Amino acid sequence: MSEMSDISRQIWEMKCRYTDDESANVEKTVAETWSHVSAALFAPEREPAYRRRRFLDALSVFRFLPAGRFFAGAGTGRDATLFNCFVMGAIPNDMASIFGNLKEAALTLQQGGGIDYDFSTLRLLGAPVRGVGSDASGPVSFMDVWDAMCRTIMGPRSKRGEMGGTLRCDHPDIEAFIDAKDDPTKLRMLNLSVLVTDVFMAAVRQDDLWDLRFDGTGHNTIRARGLWDGIIRSTFDTAKPGVIFIDRINAANNLYYCENIQAINPLPLHDACPATASSSRSVTTRCNSSTVCFGADACSNASVIAR
Repeated sequence: MSEMSDISRQIWEMKCRYTDDESANVEKTVAETWSHVSAALFAPEREPAYRRRRFLDALSVFRFLPAGRFFAGAGTGRDATLFNCFVMGAIPNDMASIFGNLKEAALTLQQGGGIDYDFSTLRLLGAPVRGVGSDASGPVSFMDVWDAMCRTIMGPRSKRGEMGGTLRCDHPDIEAFIDAKDDPTKLRMLNLSVLVTDVFMAAVRQDDLWDLRFDGTGHNTIRARGLWDGIIRSTFDTAKPGVIFIDRINAANNLYYCENIQAINPLPLHDACPATASSSRSVTTRCNSSTVCFGADACSNASVIAR
């Protein structure tokens, strides 16, 4: 087994090492952690011993490491998710459903999952709420509720919650959303991204007017390029919001016929193209490169194990 650095050992002790407070059972080595995790993961397989051995071989030289939730939950008997990332369902525009989704988010975070929501379905600030004689507080205010919940919930192994929130570029509250992190105390637990459409980008290029609409009704008209400049300025100042080219994502989605993506919670895939000093190169290309610590065959084998 390769030697671990001090920071790696610290992360293992904090996030991965199994401890049972009731029995005082504490794993003493990383190999013990890998052993109990692999036993749990491969128990349902047809050839558990063979697959587990290949898995342990990859772990032993740090060729492959599963996501953190596997280490925190597998083989522990705890009520914890083995998945890191979730995109939650659409939030219906009524109070009971909003707080029902908040409860679902809290339970997901408690079990160790990270979540992402689209808040575009919530009515704009000041819109009348029929039946109760009040005005809506807008999606950004409800993000404050999610943010407070996330600061409160502690997941397995001292894991704090991780959340993302999106809003469409034509929502009437989009400018407040873009500026939300100008106050460093607001929405500290949320990563924010604007859902940018093809029509909006065309309007930016042509410096056209841009209608802000909710539920088919127009509420304001601004310059598209001014909104885009606001996104860029805020991103430069606060690193938020990001942009999600949502029409491009849906056009490339091979499940387009049965779903419409409105939020994302991504992990890098084998064909992702991280930037390097010279160019953007796919993970596969880097694995096949002589600059990587293990060769193409090892990368291929690790990919098979991961699947």
